[in-house]
Amino acid sequence: MIPYLLLLIGLAILLLGGKFLVDGASAIAVKLGMTAGLIGLTIVAFGTSAPELLVSVNAALKGNSDISIGNVIGSNIANIGLVLGLSGLFYPILIKKTHLRFDYPVTLLVTFLFFGLSLNGLLGFWEGLLLVGLFILFNVYLFRSSDSFLLESAEGEEEVEQVQGYSWTKAVILFFIGIAGLYFGSELLVSNAVTISRTFGVSERVIGVTIIAIGTSLPELITSIMAAISKKTDLAIGNILGSNIMNILSIIGITAVINPIEISNEFLESDFIWMIGISVLLFPLMKTKRQISKVEGSVLLMAYLVYLFMLL
Repeated sequence: MIPYLLLLIGLAILLLGGKFLVDGASAIAVKLGMTAGLIGLTIVAFGTSAPELLVSVNAALKGNSDISIGNVIGSNIANIGLVLGLSGLFYPILIKKTHLRFDYPVTLLVTFLFFGLSLNGLLGFWEGLLLVGLFILFNVYLFRSSDSFLLESAEGEEEVEQVQGYSWTKAVILFFIGIAGLYFGSELLVSNAVTISRTFGVSERVIGVTIIAIGTSLPELITSIMAAISKKTDLAIGNILGSNIMNILSIIGITAVINPIEISNEFLESDFIWMIGISVLLFPLMKTKRQISKVEGSVLLMAYLVYLFMLL
Protein backbone atom coordinates (compact mmCIF):
# COMPACT_ATOMS: atom_id res chain seq x y z
CA MET A 1 0.00 0.00 0.00
CA ILE A 2 2.82 2.41 0.92
CA PRO A 3 4.61 2.14 -2.49
CA TYR A 4 1.32 3.03 -4.25
CA LEU A 5 0.87 6.05 -1.97
CA LEU A 6 4.47 7.19 -2.47
CA LEU A 7 4.10 6.73 -6.25
CA LEU A 8 1.03 9.00 -6.26
CA ILE A 9 2.81 11.53 -4.04
CA GLY A 10 5.80 11.43 -6.40
CA LEU A 11 3.53 12.01 -9.39
CA ALA A 12 1.80 14.94 -7.67
CA ILE A 13 5.15 16.54 -6.72
CA LEU A 14 6.41 15.96 -10.28
CA LEU A 15 3.40 17.67 -11.88
CA LEU A 16 3.45 20.55 -9.38
CA GLY A 17 7.17 20.93 -10.00
CA GLY A 18 6.52 21.26 -13.71
CA LYS A 19 3.85 23.90 -13.06
CA PHE A 20 6.07 25.91 -10.68
CA LEU A 21 8.97 25.69 -13.16
CA VAL A 22 6.79 27.05 -15.98
CA ASP A 23 5.35 29.85 -13.81
CA GLY A 24 8.75 30.91 -12.46
CA ALA A 25 10.48 30.77 -15.85
CA SER A 26 7.56 32.57 -17.54
CA ALA A 27 7.61 35.37 -14.95
CA ILE A 28 11.37 35.80 -15.49
CA ALA A 29 10.80 35.80 -19.28
CA VAL A 30 8.08 38.47 -19.00
CA LYS A 31 10.44 40.69 -16.97
CA LEU A 32 13.12 40.19 -19.63
CA GLY A 33 10.67 41.34 -22.33
CA MET A 34 9.84 38.06 -24.12
CA THR A 35 6.56 37.98 -26.08
CA ALA A 36 3.65 35.71 -25.14
CA GLY A 37 4.12 33.71 -28.35
CA LEU A 38 7.79 33.09 -27.64
CA ILE A 39 6.98 32.04 -24.07
CA GLY A 40 4.32 29.63 -25.36
CA LEU A 41 6.66 28.12 -27.94
CA THR A 42 9.60 27.66 -25.56
CA ILE A 43 8.94 27.73 -21.82
CA VAL A 44 5.38 26.35 -21.78
CA ALA A 45 6.23 23.67 -24.39
CA PHE A 46 9.34 22.59 -22.47
CA GLY A 47 7.57 22.74 -19.12
CA THR A 48 4.89 20.24 -20.15
CA SER A 49 7.63 17.82 -21.25
CA ALA A 50 9.82 18.35 -18.16
CA PRO A 51 8.14 15.59 -16.07
CA GLU A 52 8.72 12.99 -18.83
CA LEU A 53 12.33 14.15 -19.25
CA LEU A 54 13.19 13.91 -15.55
CA VAL A 55 11.52 10.49 -15.22
CA SER A 56 13.30 9.08 -18.28
CA VAL A 57 16.75 10.40 -17.31
CA ASN A 58 16.28 9.26 -13.69
CA ALA A 59 15.17 5.78 -14.77
CA ALA A 60 18.03 5.42 -17.29
CA LEU A 61 20.64 6.43 -14.69
CA LYS A 62 19.22 3.86 -12.27
CA GLY A 63 19.45 1.14 -14.93
CA ASN A 64 15.67 0.94 -15.43
CA SER A 65 15.68 1.38 -19.22
CA ASP A 66 12.25 -0.22 -19.63
CA ILE A 67 10.68 2.55 -17.55
CA SER A 68 12.69 5.18 -19.42
CA ILE A 69 11.69 4.05 -22.92
CA GLY A 70 8.19 2.95 -21.85
CA ASN A 71 7.47 6.40 -20.47
CA VAL A 72 7.98 8.04 -23.88
CA ILE A 73 6.34 5.35 -26.04
CA GLY A 74 3.40 5.09 -23.65
CA SER A 75 3.01 8.89 -23.53
CA ASN A 76 2.98 9.14 -27.33
CA ILE A 77 0.34 6.40 -27.62
CA ALA A 78 -1.71 8.00 -24.80
CA ASN A 79 -1.46 11.48 -26.37
CA ILE A 80 -3.15 10.27 -29.56
CA GLY A 81 -5.45 7.54 -28.25
CA LEU A 82 -6.43 8.84 -24.81
CA VAL A 83 -5.98 12.63 -24.97
CA LEU A 84 -7.22 13.26 -28.54
CA GLY A 85 -9.85 10.53 -28.18
CA LEU A 86 -11.37 11.95 -25.00
CA SER A 87 -11.08 15.56 -26.20
CA GLY A 88 -12.92 14.70 -29.44
CA LEU A 89 -15.81 13.30 -27.43
CA PHE A 90 -16.34 16.69 -25.72
CA TYR A 91 -16.05 18.97 -28.77
CA PRO A 92 -14.76 18.56 -32.36
CA ILE A 93 -11.04 19.28 -32.77
CA LEU A 94 -10.43 21.29 -35.93
CA ILE A 95 -7.70 20.17 -38.35
CA LYS A 96 -5.81 22.90 -40.23
CA LYS A 97 -3.83 22.51 -43.46
CA THR A 98 -0.55 23.02 -41.61
CA HIS A 99 -1.35 19.99 -39.43
CA LEU A 100 -1.68 17.76 -42.50
CA ARG A 101 1.21 19.28 -44.44
CA PHE A 102 3.80 19.72 -41.68
CA ASP A 103 2.95 18.62 -38.12
CA TYR A 104 1.66 15.15 -38.99
CA PRO A 105 4.35 14.20 -41.57
CA VAL A 106 7.11 15.28 -39.16
CA THR A 107 5.48 13.29 -36.34
CA LEU A 108 5.36 10.17 -38.53
CA LEU A 109 8.95 10.59 -39.79
CA VAL A 110 10.29 11.08 -36.25
CA THR A 111 8.32 8.05 -35.02
CA PHE A 112 9.77 5.82 -37.76
CA LEU A 113 13.26 7.21 -37.11
CA PHE A 114 12.88 6.36 -33.41
CA PHE A 115 11.91 2.81 -34.35
CA GLY A 116 14.76 2.47 -36.86
CA LEU A 117 17.41 3.66 -34.40
CA SER A 118 16.07 1.23 -31.77
CA LEU A 119 16.22 -1.92 -33.93
CA ASN A 120 19.72 -2.85 -32.74
CA GLY A 121 18.46 -2.89 -29.14
CA LEU A 122 20.42 0.14 -27.91
CA LEU A 123 20.12 3.91 -28.14
CA GLY A 124 23.58 5.24 -27.38
CA PHE A 125 25.40 8.56 -27.33
CA TRP A 126 25.52 9.08 -31.10
CA GLU A 127 21.87 8.19 -31.66
CA GLY A 128 20.97 10.56 -28.83
CA LEU A 129 23.13 13.29 -30.34
CA LEU A 130 21.37 12.83 -33.69
CA LEU A 131 17.96 13.21 -32.05
CA VAL A 132 19.04 16.28 -30.04
CA GLY A 133 20.47 17.80 -33.24
CA LEU A 134 17.15 17.26 -35.02
CA PHE A 135 15.37 18.75 -31.99
CA ILE A 136 17.46 21.92 -32.32
CA LEU A 137 16.85 22.11 -36.09
CA PHE A 138 13.11 21.58 -35.55
CA ASN A 139 12.95 24.46 -33.08
CA VAL A 140 15.05 26.74 -35.30
CA TYR A 141 12.57 26.05 -38.12
CA LEU A 142 9.63 26.87 -35.83
CA PHE A 143 11.21 30.15 -34.76
CA ARG A 144 11.89 31.21 -38.35
CA SER A 145 8.59 30.14 -39.89
CA SER A 146 6.03 30.68 -37.15
CA ASP A 147 5.78 34.47 -36.94
CA SER A 148 1.99 34.31 -36.74
CA PHE A 149 2.18 31.75 -33.96
CA LEU A 150 4.69 33.88 -32.10
CA LEU A 151 2.22 36.75 -32.21
CA GLU A 152 -0.79 34.66 -31.19
CA SER A 153 -0.30 31.89 -28.65
CA ALA A 154 -3.20 30.91 -26.42
CA GLU A 155 -0.89 29.14 -23.98
CA GLY A 156 1.58 32.01 -23.92
CA GLU A 157 -1.10 34.68 -23.44
CA GLU A 158 -2.71 32.72 -20.61
CA GLU A 159 0.64 32.10 -18.92
CA VAL A 160 1.64 35.78 -19.17
CA GLU A 161 -1.66 36.84 -17.57
CA GLN A 162 -1.06 34.48 -14.65
CA VAL A 163 2.49 35.63 -13.87
CA GLN A 164 2.51 39.30 -14.91
CA GLY A 165 2.38 40.64 -11.35
CA TYR A 166 5.07 38.32 -9.92
CA SER A 167 8.12 39.95 -8.32
CA TRP A 168 11.67 38.88 -9.22
CA THR A 169 11.98 37.13 -5.84
CA LYS A 170 8.78 35.13 -6.31
CA ALA A 171 9.72 34.22 -9.90
CA VAL A 172 13.19 32.93 -8.94
CA ILE A 173 11.87 31.03 -5.88
CA LEU A 174 9.16 29.33 -7.98
CA PHE A 175 11.73 28.43 -10.64
CA PHE A 176 14.02 26.67 -8.15
CA ILE A 177 11.13 25.03 -6.28
CA GLY A 178 10.00 23.68 -9.67
CA ILE A 179 13.41 22.16 -10.39
CA ALA A 180 13.54 20.59 -6.91
CA GLY A 181 9.99 19.25 -7.32
CA LEU A 182 10.83 17.66 -10.65
CA TYR A 183 13.91 15.98 -9.19
CA PHE A 184 12.36 14.64 -5.97
CA GLY A 185 9.07 13.76 -7.69
CA SER A 186 10.85 11.72 -10.36
CA GLU A 187 12.91 9.98 -7.64
CA LEU A 188 9.77 8.92 -5.76
CA LEU A 189 7.91 7.93 -8.93
CA VAL A 190 10.67 5.79 -10.45
CA SER A 191 11.81 4.04 -7.25
CA ASN A 192 8.28 3.12 -6.17
CA ALA A 193 7.25 2.06 -9.68
CA VAL A 194 10.19 -0.38 -9.63
CA THR A 195 9.16 -1.61 -6.16
CA ILE A 196 5.56 -2.23 -7.29
CA SER A 197 6.64 -4.02 -10.46
CA ARG A 198 8.94 -6.37 -8.51
CA THR A 199 6.42 -7.02 -5.73
CA PHE A 200 3.56 -7.99 -8.04
CA GLY A 201 5.54 -9.52 -10.88
CA VAL A 202 4.50 -6.82 -13.35
CA SER A 203 7.26 -5.88 -15.77
CA GLU A 204 8.87 -2.44 -15.64
CA ARG A 205 7.88 -2.10 -19.30
CA VAL A 206 4.16 -2.38 -18.45
CA ILE A 207 4.51 0.06 -15.53
CA GLY A 208 6.35 2.48 -17.83
CA VAL A 209 3.86 2.48 -20.71
CA THR A 210 0.78 2.63 -18.45
CA ILE A 211 0.97 4.21 -14.97
CA ILE A 212 4.00 6.43 -15.55
CA ALA A 213 3.13 7.34 -19.16
CA ILE A 214 -0.46 8.27 -18.31
CA GLY A 215 0.64 10.09 -15.16
CA THR A 216 3.22 12.26 -16.95
CA SER A 217 0.68 12.92 -19.75
CA LEU A 218 -1.86 14.36 -17.30
CA PRO A 219 -0.99 18.03 -18.07
CA GLU A 220 -1.73 17.47 -21.78
CA LEU A 221 -4.88 15.48 -20.94
CA ILE A 222 -6.32 18.09 -18.53
CA THR A 223 -5.38 21.01 -20.81
CA SER A 224 -6.93 19.37 -23.89
CA ILE A 225 -10.17 18.38 -22.14
CA MET A 226 -10.57 21.87 -20.62
CA ALA A 227 -9.95 23.39 -24.06
CA ALA A 228 -12.58 21.06 -25.55
CA ILE A 229 -15.11 21.97 -22.86
CA SER A 230 -14.39 25.66 -23.53
CA LYS A 231 -14.72 24.99 -27.30
CA LYS A 232 -11.17 26.26 -27.91
CA THR A 233 -9.71 23.28 -29.74
CA ASP A 234 -7.95 24.99 -32.64
CA LEU A 235 -4.48 24.38 -31.18
CA ALA A 236 -5.16 20.96 -29.63
CA ILE A 237 -3.99 18.72 -32.50
CA GLY A 238 -0.86 20.82 -33.07
CA ASN A 239 0.01 20.66 -29.37
CA ILE A 240 -0.37 16.86 -29.26
CA LEU A 241 1.65 16.24 -32.43
CA GLY A 242 4.27 18.72 -31.22
CA SER A 243 4.43 16.96 -27.87
CA ASN A 244 5.03 13.59 -29.55
CA ILE A 245 7.83 15.07 -31.68
CA MET A 246 9.41 16.70 -28.61
CA ASN A 247 9.11 13.50 -26.54
CA ILE A 248 11.19 11.54 -29.04
CA LEU A 249 13.71 14.18 -30.11
CA SER A 250 14.35 15.88 -26.77
CA ILE A 251 13.52 13.33 -24.06
CA ILE A 252 14.90 10.21 -25.73
CA GLY A 253 17.74 12.24 -27.28
CA ILE A 254 18.89 13.90 -24.03
CA THR A 255 18.46 10.68 -22.03
CA ALA A 256 20.52 8.64 -24.54
CA VAL A 257 23.29 11.27 -24.54
CA ILE A 258 23.47 11.12 -20.73
CA ASN A 259 23.19 7.32 -20.47
CA PRO A 260 22.62 4.59 -23.12
CA ILE A 261 19.06 3.20 -23.23
CA GLU A 262 18.61 -0.54 -23.76
CA ILE A 263 15.58 -1.54 -25.87
CA SER A 264 14.04 -4.91 -25.03
CA ASN A 265 12.42 -7.13 -27.69
CA GLU A 266 8.98 -6.63 -26.11
CA PHE A 267 9.09 -2.95 -27.09
CA LEU A 268 10.18 -3.73 -30.65
CA GLU A 269 7.58 -6.48 -31.13
CA SER A 270 4.63 -4.74 -29.44
CA ASP A 271 4.76 -1.15 -28.16
CA PHE A 272 6.63 0.37 -31.11
CA ILE A 273 4.13 -1.30 -33.48
CA TRP A 274 1.22 0.19 -31.51
CA MET A 275 2.85 3.64 -31.47
CA ILE A 276 3.37 3.52 -35.25
CA GLY A 277 -0.07 1.99 -35.81
CA ILE A 278 -2.05 4.59 -33.87
CA SER A 279 0.00 7.37 -35.53
CA VAL A 280 -0.87 5.97 -38.99
CA LEU A 281 -4.53 5.51 -37.95
CA LEU A 282 -4.72 9.20 -37.05
CA PHE A 283 -4.19 10.35 -40.67
CA PRO A 284 -7.46 9.11 -42.25
CA LEU A 285 -9.36 10.28 -39.16
CA MET A 286 -7.87 13.76 -39.61
CA LYS A 287 -8.58 13.75 -43.36
CA THR A 288 -12.27 12.69 -43.33
CA LYS A 289 -14.07 15.86 -42.25
CA ARG A 290 -10.95 17.81 -41.22
CA GLN A 291 -11.86 17.35 -37.57
CA ILE A 292 -11.64 14.86 -34.70
CA SER A 293 -15.27 14.63 -33.59
CA LYS A 294 -17.15 12.06 -31.49
CA VAL A 295 -16.84 9.28 -34.10
CA GLU A 296 -13.10 9.75 -34.68
CA GLY A 297 -12.53 10.32 -30.96
CA SER A 298 -14.32 7.05 -30.16
CA VAL A 299 -12.13 5.17 -32.66
CA LEU A 300 -8.93 6.56 -31.11
CA LEU A 301 -10.11 5.89 -27.56
CA MET A 302 -11.17 2.34 -28.48
CA ALA A 303 -7.74 1.70 -30.06
CA TYR A 304 -6.08 2.86 -26.84
CA LEU A 305 -8.30 0.64 -24.67
CA VAL A 306 -7.50 -2.35 -26.90
CA TYR A 307 -3.80 -1.59 -26.43
CA LEU A 308 -4.21 -1.56 -22.64
CA PHE A 309 -6.23 -4.80 -22.79
CA MET A 310 -3.49 -6.49 -24.83
CA LEU A 311 -0.89 -5.34 -22.29
CA LEU A 312 -2.76 -6.58 -19.22
